[in-house]
Amino acid sequence: MEQNKDINQIDIPLAKRTYLKNHNSILLKKLLIFSPFIFLLFSLFSLSFIRKLELDQFINLDFQTKRKGDHRILGHLPYKETPMEKLVFIETNIKVHVDMRDSLLKMREEAKKDGIYLVFLSGYRSINLQNEIFYSLKSLRNQEAAERARVSAPPGYSEHSTGFAIDIGDATQRGTDFETEFENTEAFKWLEKNAAKFHFKLSFKKNNKYIDYEPWHWRYEGSIEALKVFEGSNRK
Repeated sequence: MEQNKDINQIDIPLAKRTYLKNHNSILLKKLLIFSPFIFLLFSLFSLSFIRKLELDQFINLDFQTKRKGDHRILGHLPYKETPMEKLVFIETNIKVHVDMRDSLLKMREEAKKDGIYLVFLSGYRSINLQNEIFYSLKSLRNQEAAERARVSAPPGYSEHSTGFAIDIGDATQRGTDFETEFENTEAFKWLEKNAAKFHFKLSFKKNNKYIDYEPWHWRYEGSIEALKVFEGSNRK
C-alpha cells in the first residue's frame, strides 16, 4: 500500500502541444491579401511609362516634321497648282509660268548662237494630268508607288504643276529625250555651263536619295514667287 501511495504522489508532467510560428506562411498570406493592390499599382505604373514613351516618340516625330517643314511624300515636296492666268504658251502645246518665259526663250536664243539647239519637251502640267501619268505607270510597269515615285512625282507633288519647271532636250539627238543619256549631249553640257545665268537650276541631280537622276529637268528660280515656291527644296 505504501508503495502505491508513493507512486500516486509522483508528479508526472503533462505533455503540452506547442505550435511554431511559420513566418513564410504569414508572409504568403499577406502577399495574397495585398497582391491585387500591388498588381494595380504595377499596372498603373506600366501604363504611365508606356504612355510617356509613346508621347515622347510622338513629340520627337512632330518636332522632326516641323523642323523639316517639307511634308514630303516618297521624297517629293508638295506644290500648289499655278492659276491659269499666270500661264503662257511658249510652244503650241507647252505652257510655262509667265515669270520665266522671257528668261527661257532668251536662254534658247543664246544657246543657238553657240550652235546648240535646245528643244522644250514639257512645261506646266496640271495635277489631274500628273495623276494620270503617275497612276498609269502602275499598270504599264507593274511598279509599287515608291518605285514609280523615283521617275514620276505623285499628283500635287510635281514641280511641273508650278509652271516653273521645264524639260529640255537636244534637237539634234532626240533619242536622248527623257533619258539619262541626255547628259552626254552638247545641249546638256551647254546648260551645265550657262543655265544659271538665266536663273535655271537642275532639280534632280545624281546624289538625290529618293528621285532618279533627270538631266533634262530644270527649274526656274529667277523671281520672288519662284524662290518662295522652291524655298523648301533649297533648304534640304
